[in-house]
Amino acid sequence: MKKSINFLPLIILAILLISNLNHGILSNPKGYIINMILILPGIVVGVTFHEFAHAFASSKLGDPTPNMQGRLTLNPAAHFDLYGLISLIFCGFGWGKPVQINNRYYKSKRRDELVVSIAGVAMNLFLAFLFSIILKIWFKFNGSLIMKPDSLIGIISTILMGIISINIILAIFNLLPIPPLDGFSILNNLFNLEKYDWYYKIYNNGFIILLLLLVTGVVNFIISPISSSLNYLFIYKIAAGL
Repeated sequence: MKKSINFLPLIILAILLISNLNHGILSNPKGYIINMILILPGIVVGVTFHEFAHAFASSKLGDPTPNMQGRLTLNPAAHFDLYGLISLIFCGFGWGKPVQINNRYYKSKRRDELVVSIAGVAMNLFLAFLFSIILKIWFKFNGSLIMKPDSLIGIISTILMGIISINIILAIFNLLPIPPLDGFSILNNLFNLEKYDWYYKIYNNGFIILLLLLVTGVVNFIISPISSSLNYLFIYKIAAGL
């Protein structure tokens, strides 16, 4: 039997890339590439630990599925989707491999699914706090927040700040109440949304809804002020002590 090709990821990549080109995000390719190199460690750390947290939580609640599928690891290769990574680098939006769970192993379906859904976001916020402490120690021995960006100390500082910022963005983004994001699962398990007829219509079309909100800038409108406030807290208040 001939295997069918899923064109949806390619269509998403094309739409997001065209949208970014129209907004001039790639007008300075060299600067964009340098910036992506500096924030790539944050992307790798954030996505890897986010997906691992889902797998770890589900496993601890009795589900053997994540372990059977090789997701109980901090090896980034196990958690990254090729299309999602390419999209993240060139389009500013991407995705990892969703951790598959089997809620039949849970003692309490809604409670345990809620724990698993929260685990990824909680991990990203924990990492943001942890690296703000690491950055604080780094500043203590290597100078203040203001330094030459092209020096080794400046580059390392930028990478550390990038890890904090990326984890904050991942946490906020995944809390959006849109399927397939964690926020929708959290709402479902808190309020049992599956009992409503409209639940499955939204669930089945969630990715399209999310894509439309991304292209129209609604997601950025929601995330930007929250991420800016948390960046100020973690980087300028906690790390730099300003």
